[in-house]
Amino acid sequence: MKKILFIMLLPIIVNAQDTVRIKHSNYQTVFSRARKYPVLVEWWVTKNGITCTQPFKRSDNFAPDPLLKDDSNLGIDYVGSGFDRGHIAPAADNQCVSKQAMDESFYFTNMAPQRAGLNRGAWKMLEEHTRDLAKKHDSVFVQSGCVGVETTVKRLSIPTHCWKITTVKSTNEVTAYVFRNIPDKSPTRANHIVPIDSVRRLTKLNIG
Repeated sequence: MKKILFIMLLPIIVNAQDTVRIKHSNYQTVFSRARKYPVLVEWWVTKNGITCTQPFKRSDNFAPDPLLKDDSNLGIDYVGSGFDRGHIAPAADNQCVSKQAMDESFYFTNMAPQRAGLNRGAWKMLEEHTRDLAKKHDSVFVQSGCVGVETTVKRLSIPTHCWKITTVKSTNEVTAYVFRNIPDKSPTRANHIVPIDSVRRLTKLNIG
């Protein structure tokens, strides 16, 4: 089922000259070379991947993607920027998958410059909620990314919005979210639920 879904999603409409699709062991990313953030990341959150007696430790080893080294060598660009290195596919979703999957989650092709209010607020709440769904329903397919350019810091384009779509495999329940990349913390992830067509219009992607 997992492989079939990924194959179905390959014909996504993106600027072929700007974006690069890269497949890693537990996620694939469509990374914008110009904006230096992913416009789309796809992965599964599974019960087996997040529940185990000896989880892999969070590596915190932020690194260029070896499959796109020059365009993702962004460590110095984040230094002093005032923005978090925001995971699109969370590290914690890989804690029982493999050390390789954990390490790969820290590639900059899986990062976007997020304001702390978003990254440590409602975005984090949604990550935790998605893992709760996976524990209850076994597996959740996730599509997520960022869009827009508020400003630029060094080589980084700061996205105006980040978004996420979750699909519970067993129930086929689909929920879409859009978040503004702002300093203020939102009180709840539920405030950001939108119709899925809103995400398609925002991103110009054939998703969900």
